[in-house]
Amino acid sequence: MRCVLFVALITNVAYAAQPNWLSPSFIERAFIHVALRNEYSTGEKPLVKWRKPVRVWVEHKVGDRDLHNQLVNEHLEHLRHVTGHPIARVDFRSEANVIWVFTRQATWHQDIRNELGEHAVKHMHGAVCQAGYKTDTTTHEIVSAAVVIPVDQARSHGKLVACIVEEITQSLGLPNDSEYAYPSIFNDRTPEDLLSPLDVILLKLLYSPELTSGMSERQAKPVIRALIKSYQQQGLLEQAVGIANSAPLRKWM
Repeated sequence: MRCVLFVALITNVAYAAQPNWLSPSFIERAFIHVALRNEYSTGEKPLVKWRKPVRVWVEHKVGDRDLHNQLVNEHLEHLRHVTGHPIARVDFRSEANVIWVFTRQATWHQDIRNELGEHAVKHMHGAVCQAGYKTDTTTHEIVSAAVVIPVDQARSHGKLVACIVEEITQSLGLPNDSEYAYPSIFNDRTPEDLLSPLDVILLKLLYSPELTSGMSERQAKPVIRALIKSYQQQGLLEQAVGIANSAPLRKWM
């Protein structure tokens, strides 16, 4: 059995100067609200993440193929560096567990239906782009995902890079936008479109071996606290600024 979750980029506006994200309690709360909640249903959710390597196949239904490939490749490279999880492009759809479609607004609804299913259409209102993933209902590992970006619509909102960054990042297992995560791509008030230092820490937490898919909040909390303490002692919290700033996509901003 599999379950499906959808994530959509709606807007993205504001960046804070205050370093609240360096506080262990702030990081813990942000992780819980981004990783163990979701925007389409209430209540606690089990931790979800990929166990198998992520294999991405990109379909181009619009022009600027070289540009789009470069943007995708550079962000996937950064995600691979941050998480330590194997993430790579593949040449054939049959080899992929992530289907990524660059399309246009005129056919966006149909592409959503094709890749995410009819029930995904109800989440499209107000969204600029959309993604979703399926999980194994027993293990809660993510088994497949899809990203659909209507390029003309994303460009008209100035959100092409934001769509590329947020949708695939959320599809790694950080599904919820939250007021408790700031500055972060998982907060609609954050102005920057690239991973923040807090996002770097959230991704590292999610893909630490100590956190496993299916964990409840009660099970995950002591592990999260121990990991954040370890990161603090290692200086990783401060290093997250440099890791975020090293994003290959930063040159496009």
